[in-house]
Amino acid sequence: MSNISRRDFLNGCALTLTAGTALSPLELLAMNDEGMAARMANYYPPALMGMRGDHPGSFETAHAVGWEGKTWPRPTLQQDETYDLIVVGAGLSGLAAAWLYKKRAAADVRILLLDNHDDFGGHAKRNEFDVDGKNIIGYGGSQSIDTPGHYSPVAAQILKDISIETDRFYKYYDQDYFSSHKLKRGLYFNAEQWGEDVLAPDAIGAYGNREVTDMEAVIDTYPIADEHKKELLRLLTEEKDYLAGKTRDEKVELLRTTSYTDFIQKYAGVPKAVTEIFRDNIQGLWGVGWDALSALEGYRMSCPGLQHMDIGVLEGDAPGRDEPYIFHFPDGNAGVARSLVRKLIPEAVPGNTMEDLVKSRVNYGLLDQEKSRVRIRLNSTGVDMRHTKDERAVDVTYVREGKAHRVRGKHVIFAGYNGMLPKFCPEVPEAQREALTYAVKVPLVYITVALRNWQAMANLGYQGFRVPKAPLISSFVMDFPVSMGGVNFPQKPDQAMLIHGTYVPTVPDQGLTTRQQHKAGRIKLYELTFADFEKDILRQMGGALAAGGFDAERDIAGITVNRWPHGYAYEYNDLSDPDEWGPNKGPHVAGRAQIGRISIANADASAYAYINGSFDAADRAVNEQLAI
Repeated sequence: MSNISRRDFLNGCALTLTAGTALSPLELLAMNDEGMAARMANYYPPALMGMRGDHPGSFETAHAVGWEGKTWPRPTLQQDETYDLIVVGAGLSGLAAAWLYKKRAAADVRILLLDNHDDFGGHAKRNEFDVDGKNIIGYGGSQSIDTPGHYSPVAAQILKDISIETDRFYKYYDQDYFSSHKLKRGLYFNAEQWGEDVLAPDAIGAYGNREVTDMEAVIDTYPIADEHKKELLRLLTEEKDYLAGKTRDEKVELLRTTSYTDFIQKYAGVPKAVTEIFRDNIQGLWGVGWDALSALEGYRMSCPGLQHMDIGVLEGDAPGRDEPYIFHFPDGNAGVARSLVRKLIPEAVPGNTMEDLVKSRVNYGLLDQEKSRVRIRLNSTGVDMRHTKDERAVDVTYVREGKAHRVRGKHVIFAGYNGMLPKFCPEVPEAQREALTYAVKVPLVYITVALRNWQAMANLGYQGFRVPKAPLISSFVMDFPVSMGGVNFPQKPDQAMLIHGTYVPTVPDQGLTTRQQHKAGRIKLYELTFADFEKDILRQMGGALAAGGFDAERDIAGITVNRWPHGYAYEYNDLSDPDEWGPNKGPHVAGRAQIGRISIANADASAYAYINGSFDAADRAVNEQLAI
């Protein structure tokens, strides 16, 4: 492959049409004759680059309904025979719901899954790159199976059903990779925000997990005022209770009602210029910075300035992570989605183990076959859902290529974004509508940059870096060091490497709550183009790694921007939500109430943005419908 050009960059160094054909993915999917499967042999969304995630074509219909109040006529003719179950949304929760229903129903049921994207899996997105003839696999959304030892019996059983044995990741994930390669975490201070370009070790670390031994020497390299260097060093090393004299309960209440950055500024006396260095290092977990999270959450995360309060263990808190964060397929949780599809439509995903799943190529032409008992229909956005007059079935209208179609199911499980359900289901009661729209999904972008080599990072000794006060992308880091299923993680700097970048649109330090920042951030995100991200990638990576010999035009083989305006499910925040709200209490409980033959299954319904939250919601929804 020759060096990429400016025009290549603007297209993510990828074809905008399906590889090997003059037809677009939607045109291919529109074919309904017997030769469709053969003609779709080249339809393979994971290999598309440029703007992905909520890609062009996936959200316009929903926005027309939600923003403009547009309606489509409900077709007189019903498409297909009546299904036993229709699932609206083919993300992890929707796929799990289809599997549980198929497994538990007494008969050989017919199931249809509808999804507005050109690929299944929802946020569990697979990215693939051809780097000089070598296929490289990465993730563009949901990352890992987090703490599977704490899964409910049902969620744990789903993993077993789909042949995922998490203990095997202890072999596949190299937990010593970065230390053995002498790669550390860095901070990149760019000239636009800090006056000069400086890449230095991260003395603070994400969530207070510090790996720097000589903090004073490291901090001295930061391009900040001398007095600010002293204040940062004091914060990191001072063993002081800043709330001395208060009772334990008084301390807990004050920490709960004060943001971490406000606490550090007011009670520890640290200037704002210092807190700006670490304000955003929590964004990847919560979707906002420490300006919108409580100091109590900072205490839970072992953040600087909070560890000498004599508070002890907080009552009612969930147990901390007692398993390493290693349960990761090379394509992230897209591996889980592909495993579920394999169980639902075996002929579409070759193989039978979690290992051979990694390099299996999905045959998208087999996902929506008339002869199949389970069908997955992509590029199809639901716009209307209501019970039939006899209330023994539900009609679902969806739009595909601008045309409305109607299908009927004896049962329906909605597994999309909860905020959209009231927009196209007129039967949602008013109180439930309000509950459904309380949560605001976290907008975020996961960027995958394919490098021909990682020599510059090896030369400098960094596995990645955060960008304090980032103009756009806030972090760049090497992919997870996983080798499995014939995919070997690069061991030498001259081998291709995927870099994961994160952008979380926020509006910090203006007193906005998490929900307010998510809404404002979503608007910011929709205004950004692929070219905006490309420009920022070149600036930040080029500036940080220049001293290591990095050359963007030579070293970057491709870019995929996975845009998720409706990303993580909303989790309650003790700074801006009632303290007693959590997975078992809050508006989401009323929001997920069954509506006759319609049940709700998604991470929103669990107020928990993890796989087990999606699986548990699917279990509840399926049980509701089987009880009818």
